[in-house]
Amino acid sequence: MKHISVLVPLGHASLPNIDGTHQILSDVNNFGARMGIPKMFEVQLVGISNEVIQRNGRFTIQPDCLIGDVKKTDLIIIPAVHGDMKEAIENNAEFLPWITKQYHNGAEVASLCIGAFLLAATGLLTGKRCATHWAEVHKFQQMFPDVHAIDDKIITHEDRIYTSGGAYSFVNLLVYLIEKYAGREMAIVISKAYMIDIDRYSQSPFIMFQGQKDHDDEAIQKAQQYIEEKFEDKITVEELADKFAVGRRTLERRFKKATGNTVVEYMQRVKIEAAKRSFETSRKNISEVMFDVGYTDTKAFRDVFKKITGLTPVEYRNKYNRGMVAA
Repeated sequence: MKHISVLVPLGHASLPNIDGTHQILSDVNNFGARMGIPKMFEVQLVGISNEVIQRNGRFTIQPDCLIGDVKKTDLIIIPAVHGDMKEAIENNAEFLPWITKQYHNGAEVASLCIGAFLLAATGLLTGKRCATHWAEVHKFQQMFPDVHAIDDKIITHEDRIYTSGGAYSFVNLLVYLIEKYAGREMAIVISKAYMIDIDRYSQSPFIMFQGQKDHDDEAIQKAQQYIEEKFEDKITVEELADKFAVGRRTLERRFKKATGNTVVEYMQRVKIEAAKRSFETSRKNISEVMFDVGYTDTKAFRDVFKKITGLTPVEYRNKYNRGMVAA
């Protein structure tokens, strides 16, 4: 039987992460009992305080035990902690050496959504890939440049460390872990009971690209604005460099440093975001939308669209445009 420690951080933590994880993993035991399978998990809420107040007093969580009571665990699950990340890490600093010690003693560690910030603060993610909420990837990269943050995956798994993508995608990681520990049959049972889409690995279709503007490079901000205003045009890197009086290599270096994207990648993401909005709200066909956002090659448009969203233009339109489905 595996001992699972679901952390209860101080501050504004994700109640769905904590309660949902406890409930789903406990139900593995309940379904297992009906299937004649011995109890698989001992699930405990583990904290650094006997009582954790949430949502301005609306909820109170009482952990089953404190970290000092847990001498050995098999899996640590870190929920999302909201608010200022540096402050959240400072408030929960007592967890960090305990997580590290348990990991070096053989435990596995999983972070849910932006719980990745707390996990990264342990140093265990250095040099590794990490998923988190797509909207927080740029901030994460700024705080932890030695971690390879990715915005398109729901799940990463490397060296006994797991991370999940944004918000409710944590249930996909739970099913992934259940399959690992309890087998495919149990994972399917849980996915059906909770109506979780099993084997979903990408959060790309859910990403809303809003540009990475939280930096202080004024020239790059102006270049970003120009790209967003002229997204239907074919803009070259040389044109941008000339317009803003910056050398091409300097522009490319500063752009990548400020936004996390190359100039070409940024142009592509702006165009595809405009195409997504059109597919969601209009009845235009694929070719019309393609021309509207500045593409003339159908294959190139389809390839870039699928690379960024994980879906073809037709699949995306059918998924998000109710009018087109009704037609």
